[in-house]
Amino acid sequence: MRSSTPIHPSTGYVLVAPRKHREHVTAEFSQTEFLELQTVVHRVGEAVCRVVPTERLYILSLGSQQANRHVHWHIAPLPPGVPFVDQQLAALGNDALDISDDELKDLSARLRTALAESP
Repeated sequence: MRSSTPIHPSTGYVLVAPRKHREHVTAEFSQTEFLELQTVVHRVGEAVCRVVPTERLYILSLGSQQANRHVHWHIAPLPPGVPFVDQQLAALGNDALDISDDELKDLSARLRTALAESP
């Protein structure tokens, strides 16, 4: 049973992708390249958690050879208080983001500032 509580897990959702086109999450990277990317994923995840209230941070590499073939990582904060039934994969499928353009611009600015402040 789905909760009737409106949730907005997409607030603060970020994608991290290498600039060079790669289709396979490990096979097309050297270990050094992969670890460098994971350092960026970690840095972005920490910035998101400093800016957006986060009970749990989800990090996934999703995609398909049929569509969206570029390797990328989804960084998705789960806000506190979301009922368990609406967490994990259920939270990622929720498109109920109710945020204005001004709020999105403010959030983007705060995330950029948090990233600039991190090592």
